[in-house]
Amino acid sequence: MPSALQYAGQFLVYTAIAALIGYFASFPRYEQFPEGQAQIKLSFAHGAARTQKCRRLTSQEIAKLPANERRPNTCERARVDIHVQLIVDDHTILDEKLKPTGLAGDGPARTYRKFIVSPGAHVITARLRDSRDTSGYDYETRREVTLAAGQNLAIDFKADAGDFSFR
Repeated sequence: MPSALQYAGQFLVYTAIAALIGYFASFPRYEQFPEGQAQIKLSFAHGAARTQKCRRLTSQEIAKLPANERRPNTCERARVDIHVQLIVDDHTILDEKLKPTGLAGDGPARTYRKFIVSPGAHVITARLRDSRDTSGYDYETRREVTLAAGQNLAIDFKADAGDFSFR
């Protein structure tokens, strides 16, 4: 039969554990970004052009293939790197080449980046190149935005729209 001393000890241990949980639930305070600042997030997954153009197979080449693998074209799986650039008020804050994912380099390139900026009016230019061409950019979007303190601006690339979206 447990004694009153054992119940008191158990009560003290449970109270100490509850106090620790309560303390660490509130402290240290977590801040997503510094107070009085705004944040820009660039996030997308996009598959670039293939490293080589697809080639049309001849009728002899098609005939050599097994019946379930016959197709009119053959394409390399590998994709080119994506070059992405983000400019805020004429200052480049991101200039990066993104590698395609996957074992054969045939998956989409992915990025998720955060940037802390001061609140107020900004001119943001987002550029992306996803082709074999090595000069210029295939997509470019320029927007004027006004950010409030504590605001998040999400920038995403939509290939089907051919444009960056700012939300």
